[in-house]
Order: sequence, then C-alpha cells, then structure tokens
Amino acid sequence: MATLRSIGLGDNCPVGIRPRFHNGLTCPARLAIRSQWIEIPPAPGKDSEQPLLRCWWSVPEQGLRGAVLVFPEVFGLNGWVRSVADRLAGEGYAALAMPIFERTAPGLHMGYDPAGLAAGREHRDAVTAETFLADAQRAITWLQGQQLGQEIGCVGFCFGGHLALLAATLPAVRATCAFYGARVSSFRPGGGEPTLAVLPQIQGHLLCVCGEQDPLMPLEEQQAIAAALSADRLARQDQPGAPLERRLLVAPGAGHGFLCDARSDYNAEAAALGWHEMLALFEKSL
Repeated sequence: MATLRSIGLGDNCPVGIRPRFHNGLTCPARLAIRSQWIEIPPAPGKDSEQPLLRCWWSVPEQGLRGAVLVFPEVFGLNGWVRSVADRLAGEGYAALAMPIFERTAPGLHMGYDPAGLAAGREHRDAVTAETFLADAQRAITWLQGQQLGQEIGCVGFCFGGHLALLAATLPAVRATCAFYGARVSSFRPGGGEPTLAVLPQIQGHLLCVCGEQDPLMPLEEQQAIAAALSADRLARQDQPGAPLERRLLVAPGAGHGFLCDARSDYNAEAAALGWHEMLALFEKSL
C-alpha cells in the first residue's frame, strides 16, 4: 500500500486515511485522499532527451473539484511540496506535483539547509523555458487523460512560482497562483525576454503572491509586477466575457518562503492568507 509522508507528521499515514497535514496550515484536510508516486514517460516521437517525470499524485476519494499542477521550490519534490499536493487533494483538487530538475538531477529531494540551497540553485541555472514548458505540457496531457476535465490550475513556489508564470501560457491552464516567484521582471530561464513579458499570452486567471519583506523580491520587483499586471488588465478591458484576474497580493511582514513551516521565514498569518486566496482563485476558475 502506498503511504503518505509529510514534514511534521512524524509517521506514515495509509492512503485513504485523512491525516492532519502539517504544511504551514493548521486546519485538517476535509476529504480522504489517495497519494502515490507515478511516472510520465517521454512523449512518443518527441525530443529524445525528454526525461521520465516521476511525480507525486494525490487525489480526493470523492468531491472532486478540478486538477492542479504543483511546481516545487529549488529543493525538489521533498516532503513539504508533497504535503501541499496532499493538502490540495484534501480540498477536492487532484494534484500532481511535478519535478523541475529531472533533466539534470532526477529524483532530487533536498532539505532546507545551505547545501540543499546551493545544489538547487545549480540545477535551477540549467533549466530553460523551452524544456520546462515541454515537460509541463506532458504533465498536463497526463492530467487530462485522467478524465478530470480539460482545464487545469497550477501553483508554484519560489523558482516554481517563476515557472508557474511560464506554465500559465499553456492553453489548458485556466488559473495560476505564483508564490514568491522571484526575478520575473529581469530574467527568463535559458535567456530571452524577462518572464513577465509573457503576460499577454496568458489566457487564464493569475494571482501573484509575495512577502512584503522578501529580500528576493524587493520593492522594485513588486512594483514591476504590479505595473505589468495593471497594464495587461487595461489592454484586455474591451475583450468580451468576464475579465481575467490579474492581481499581486503582498503579505504584510512576510519574507521569502513564508508558506513553508520547514523554513525560517515561515509566517503563519501570511501562509493562511496566501492559501485562502489560492483556494478562492481555484474555486471560481476550475
């Protein structure tokens, strides 16, 4: 039988049992869930260098609301990121936590220490937007094959938050929540225009969340994101249909990585706020 393990649980919980997840959010999950590792093979006839994607897959036993793709921090698919997928499943969303370093570091699971950060940053610098989007599309195609609906949500944290903004350009993505995705105004993985320039290509809702005191997202970065979101919103105001959400949420007093209770910057109030707003986004979109 597959098991669940989350940082802070201290033991394994059998699949189908509703544990009290400890991922920076104190409320227990609402639904019983099933979780396991799954593997997504390379797409037939595509790039021969496409890696096998070993993902963490968590689904509610009942009450399905939609499907969400989860992008981790530079520390890989560690216990905390897997607990986020489990928590989403407990809220009714089938969640697939996808690795982002499988091309250079298959199976990377790092701790929140200087060595883990250094290794994660090394592999981060090898990621390109092109290869990431190819892998994200494979994950989305797999999700769509699970008969969960064709529209997908995505959420990412730290570098995964940056990548979530790129993934938001994929046609199936209906809603994106990017948590403290730094350098989007000045950098694009692999080179090219900064990632923030993709906003006009995003056809779903977008919520960016960061901490007021995040040293990786200083005021200049926050202002650049806010200005770009505002400009994109204005450019779409004459388009038919309901307006797409374009919002930056700045959590007062919070630093970087505030949603993760395994990190020194964990902030319970900001974590609860960010999680609530993310769920509200998915509830109205998926």
